[in-house]
Amino acid sequence: MIKTRLFAVTALSLAVLAGCGGSSSGDSAPPVVEPVPFSYVEATVSSLHTSLETGGVTCEEVIQGYIDRIHAYDDDGTETELRSVVNINPDALFEAREKDLNFEVTGIDGPLYCVPVLPKDNFNTKQMPTTGGAIAFQYNRPLEDAYTIRRLREAGAIVIGKANMDEFAFGFTGASSLRGLVKNAYDQSKGAGGSSSGTGTAIAASLAMVGTGSDTGGSIRVPSSLGGLVGIRPSLKLVSQDGIMPLASWQDTGGPMCRTVEDCALMMDAMVGFDDSPHANQRTSFEIDAPAMISEDEYNTITGVPDTYTDYLEADGLNGARIGVVRELFGSNETVNAVMDDALAAMEAAGATVEDVTVDDLSAILGDYSSMSSYEFQHDLVAYLNSWVNVMDGHIQTYQGLLDSGGYLPNYQSSLEYRGTIDLDNLTPEQQEVYSKNTVERPVFVRERLMRALDNVDDAGNSLGQPYDVLLYPTMTGLAGDLGGSPSAGSNNRLSPFSQFPALTLPAGMATNLDPAQPIGMEMLGREYAEPTLIKIAYGYQEQVHPRQPPTFTPEL
Repeated sequence: MIKTRLFAVTALSLAVLAGCGGSSSGDSAPPVVEPVPFSYVEATVSSLHTSLETGGVTCEEVIQGYIDRIHAYDDDGTETELRSVVNINPDALFEAREKDLNFEVTGIDGPLYCVPVLPKDNFNTKQMPTTGGAIAFQYNRPLEDAYTIRRLREAGAIVIGKANMDEFAFGFTGASSLRGLVKNAYDQSKGAGGSSSGTGTAIAASLAMVGTGSDTGGSIRVPSSLGGLVGIRPSLKLVSQDGIMPLASWQDTGGPMCRTVEDCALMMDAMVGFDDSPHANQRTSFEIDAPAMISEDEYNTITGVPDTYTDYLEADGLNGARIGVVRELFGSNETVNAVMDDALAAMEAAGATVEDVTVDDLSAILGDYSSMSSYEFQHDLVAYLNSWVNVMDGHIQTYQGLLDSGGYLPNYQSSLEYRGTIDLDNLTPEQQEVYSKNTVERPVFVRERLMRALDNVDDAGNSLGQPYDVLLYPTMTGLAGDLGGSPSAGSNNRLSPFSQFPALTLPAGMATNLDPAQPIGMEMLGREYAEPTLIKIAYGYQEQVHPRQPPTFTPEL
């Protein structure tokens, strides 16, 4: 069931509030509720619902307004276009009109009512193609929404379009053969990061209200950091992977990308849940051969998913929090480190305990292990392409068909060919050794050491002090790269996928010494299924510091 606790106030309650202190005469006119105007730039779910309830805007006006912003800033044919959106949902305005027609009866009947959502273009949407950024897949029309997209619709959201991305989710540059390079919303001479690059830029520029990304290594968190966004990579088994074009199912997960913590909490409410699909990848334990969960009760027992993540939106969430700072992950960039130090000082001032912590064997965690996308890509992609029949769309269903099509960036050809040489069902002894190291050995090795750091114990289990709620470090060790180049991301983003623990990035602050100023992100890593803790601390920081600043190049129309 979709959680519905955090709604905007209803029209009736607004009327009652407006009437407090008014005349008690039975003949008096009903109280007048003043319309609250809607502003597209930096809008939130709450501000949208308030404006809808008071008659300040209609759902159709909201959706049309965001479409107008996409046309104005994203595809106007000039050198400054952001290129973050690849498609606009042809049914979006129809869905908005339908909500308006029924509004007097239904009111706001879902926590994401009329919220324009922009999914990354590797999430299946039955109304639009799902391309993975590649011309080879430009006509792919899956017959059903991804599980998470269906859940977002059930919560009342309107899918406004699809976001550009690194082709096949291969990198951090934001390049696709379908739409080209995604530009950074803050500085259009810079890249947006990736691979959820289009989502990052579009949400940062207020071309939609919230979006989705997928994360194999850092593909939600890197573009969120560069876009001044809150991005959550959930615990691996929490969000169903059904209907998300895979890169490596051993590490893939979808998650929300938003401008505020509260909007991401609402997105999490909609995106989590038990899915009995064979492609859900919701296993009973972290082991790669663990059996699939078989029921909603089992899912709830294992994950401890709350009734609503909005219960953890506490303005004083930093008060009493214990934060372990992993200094070894800070790198040498003075701009990043200065913003991080200011953020840590603000956390302490708000009542948090901030202490340096050591992660044992950190260099081995980040240097001795690797992502398995090269090993799993061919196997998982072919399984995905065969998950719906190609009678209607004629889509490619074999890996050789993809290679033969030539419908991808030329510089990806050698990578595609190499991945095509690895047969996951028939690995060579050498390949099997590498695969086992990174799917059997790696999670045990990494989880044990991260848990020792979080629990604040030595390798013998002896206490070194009180446990920490989260580990904290810069999301990226450097800054945005030039357009077409990779950002200075570093390898901090590996901790979450290598352990399957959740991670949340949020703006630490702005690098005001740069022209134009750019956001700097900080990442918090928590214990498995500790998303509530991450949300609580992140919201506390957001409310104390208000670190996000919008880009200056995409103002109200």
